[in-house]
Amino acid sequence: MKAAVVREFGGGFATEEVDLSAPIGREVAVGVKASGLCHTDLTASRNNIGYAPPMVLGHEVAGIVTAVGPEVTSLAVGDHVVGCLVQSCGACESCLTGRTFQCEHPEVTLRGPEDAPRLTVAGEPVTQAFGLGGFAQQVLIHENQLVKVDERIPFPQAALLGCGVVTGAGAVINTANTQAGDSVVIIGAGGVGLNAINGARVAGATAIIVVDVADDKLEKARRFGATHTINSTVTDPVAEVHRITGRGADAAFDFVGIPKVTQQGLEMIRPGGGLYCIGILDPAATVPLLTIGIIGAQKRIQGVYMGSTTPKHDIPLYADLYLQGRFLLDELISKEIALDEIDAGYEALHDSSVTRVVITSGLS
Repeated sequence: MKAAVVREFGGGFATEEVDLSAPIGREVAVGVKASGLCHTDLTASRNNIGYAPPMVLGHEVAGIVTAVGPEVTSLAVGDHVVGCLVQSCGACESCLTGRTFQCEHPEVTLRGPEDAPRLTVAGEPVTQAFGLGGFAQQVLIHENQLVKVDERIPFPQAALLGCGVVTGAGAVINTANTQAGDSVVIIGAGGVGLNAINGARVAGATAIIVVDVADDKLEKARRFGATHTINSTVTDPVAEVHRITGRGADAAFDFVGIPKVTQQGLEMIRPGGGLYCIGILDPAATVPLLTIGIIGAQKRIQGVYMGSTTPKHDIPLYADLYLQGRFLLDELISKEIALDEIDAGYEALHDSSVTRVVITSGLS
């Protein structure tokens, strides 16, 4: 099969012939029909975040099951499936109490050192990043990282469900437990931020305030359902949020991760409100906190991983909402590319008018 292989950090993506093993245990073979480009994969292609070249990246993958291992119970050949970053064993305390995103033994979803590698090139092992490796014509994934979805949902839209959708919408619905009538601020109107707007609409938030520096992104945010938009290059976002809400927002979601922006998010929320940190630009960045201010105002600051999602529940839910016309996915996709155009696809994402790029050709 063909796959986009990263041979060295910063060396880009090159299409090669890669050998895929047959499924064992609870592994599922999937013919890839769509694979989304996420900035996390670009970061991993340029920096050592725990995955070593040669490697196949790509974690927003959708396709059709072509074969299953002998221990697979939840999927069958012909099922339409979506892959998800959340690696869960299904048996630890976190998994058993509904917190699969905090699984204590994610390594269960991978092959052990005694097993042959899933991916090789001329006998050389190739790293399968995130247990997914979706920049390929076929993938081999543990069934716990796959979710069956309705066959009516198009593959490009389905691919986005496994990361950007669950991260953005899940932060609002799951982590913050946004309720009808709440006011929320979404800082950053990229692909994940737009999904937070989707989540806020579904949850019934009355005020959905979106902050960004690009007018074209803010226009798209309004199409997704933002009730108010703020261009922070021309308007003080903190003062404007307080003007709109009268007391500060119930929750603010930082999809940017710049210290100044994070600090502004904290100042935007009301006493007792919550700031939820999702985006990160500089892993070494810090934000100063005035302890007495946090205590007196009883504000919460929480990091969010993958929207606190339970994939096998949340992904079918969002798919159903999409089919009902209540969750926007078509509008997220700006460009479709071929498997050998990944570098150009990431370049396209520098254009603020481009929201998401999805590989849909050159696949199985």
